[in-house]
Amino acid sequence: MSYLPIQQLLKTTHVGTTVTIKGWVRTKRESKNAVFIALNDGSTINNIQAVAEAGQLPEETLKLITTGACLAVTGQLVESQGAGQAVEVKITDVLVYGSADPDKYPLQPKRHSLEFLREIAHLRPRTNTFSAILRIRHALAFAVHKYFNDNGFFYLNTPIITASDAEGAGEMFRVTTLDATKPPLTEDGKVDYSQDFFGRETNLTVSGQLEGELGAMALGKIYTFGPTFRAENSNTTRHLAEFWMIEPEMAFYELEDNMNLAEDFVKTVIRYALQHCADDLAFLDNRLKEEEKTKKKEEQSELGLLEKLQFVISNEFVRLTYTEAIDILVNSKPAKKGQFQYEVSWGVDLQSEHERYLVEKHFKKPVILTNYPREIKAFYMKQDADGKTVRAMDVLFPGIGEIIGGSQREDNLEKLEARMHEVGIEPEVLWWYLDTRRFGSAPHAGFGLGFERLVLFVTGMGNIRDVIPFPRAPKTAEF
Repeated sequence: MSYLPIQQLLKTTHVGTTVTIKGWVRTKRESKNAVFIALNDGSTINNIQAVAEAGQLPEETLKLITTGACLAVTGQLVESQGAGQAVEVKITDVLVYGSADPDKYPLQPKRHSLEFLREIAHLRPRTNTFSAILRIRHALAFAVHKYFNDNGFFYLNTPIITASDAEGAGEMFRVTTLDATKPPLTEDGKVDYSQDFFGRETNLTVSGQLEGELGAMALGKIYTFGPTFRAENSNTTRHLAEFWMIEPEMAFYELEDNMNLAEDFVKTVIRYALQHCADDLAFLDNRLKEEEKTKKKEEQSELGLLEKLQFVISNEFVRLTYTEAIDILVNSKPAKKGQFQYEVSWGVDLQSEHERYLVEKHFKKPVILTNYPREIKAFYMKQDADGKTVRAMDVLFPGIGEIIGGSQREDNLEKLEARMHEVGIEPEVLWWYLDTRRFGSAPHAGFGLGFERLVLFVTGMGNIRDVIPFPRAPKTAEF
């Protein structure tokens, strides 16, 4: 007899056939007349119930069937007698693959805190919450690749080990094979990286953008989707030391084209998740509603999870300049009443509270802000004619603030070199990057979307460490 995932069995019309199901025990319940076993194999958030008559299973087998044990159950697929599911399995045989001592297995059938589950990240995918998150994460990753493939992009694998700092912000993880206790030194007492594996100082990448631009200037439209790293000593709910970045780069795109792509892209992948992860999203929506009930009224979200996702895909994104946004914020009630934690004025880098006010209170739509002050943006962004702003764009979402950051890239060699000098980057270090401005330069643009931030938004979770299987953060690298 064939083995089918539980997701398929719950949809099957083959009632009366003999099937084998394999999975982990979620619960076991015994009554006077029967034993009820709820099994889950990870293919769906829904369990399938397997039923045996009282006395049918040997006592030694029954003792091994506890929460967390792994079983293969063979039996007849029948219409369920209970509510909540269409079919169940009438057991004829049980094979125990692996037992789970109930005195030691930490995932007993009760509510566990997210903090506790982070301590057992190797087991938390077996919970409803985290299995749902990981299935949604998969669906979103697939949707990302599908979107770009369907729209004529080429997938470019950019280096994980790099000698450049794309953002110019430092905070990178060093990659070296030198002896940590006795590294070779130069005459002036500094570490001699010429004797290192790559013959120079190298780090884990913070972005694939610069190399992505090289690909775009040959292939037209490319995207990267890979791991990136930042050694920022931050323990906030929005930061990881290891995360995944989606970074498309497009030749012949200007700011307007970039905004159009970003809006269409993010709507499409969210729509895909809504279509293909309905059960998981419904579960997380209910979970979030229960969580909201425990908060003070003023802290509760106005939108449920599914409403928030529909809010994004159903509305055209409002587009305005940074300068226009500052005017709105300065004249807002929270600013006049001193309710913003951070003061607003032209030239400041907007905080999440400002971004969320624009989205959730003022426009009640997703927002794209453009033309930021050049002083608060990266060196590679195209400068506007006013000399004060650059052709940047940030996409702002409810509940999370900025989710996408991008820009039209500076294609003028002289302006780019001058800006690099201003921020302390020696042009010689990035000679290969500047060559694309020397040889056949063209208008081009791109953006970056932190994948975990997208998963955070789509799942409604509150901490970014809960949307990646094994989070890396300060003092956190256990698994």
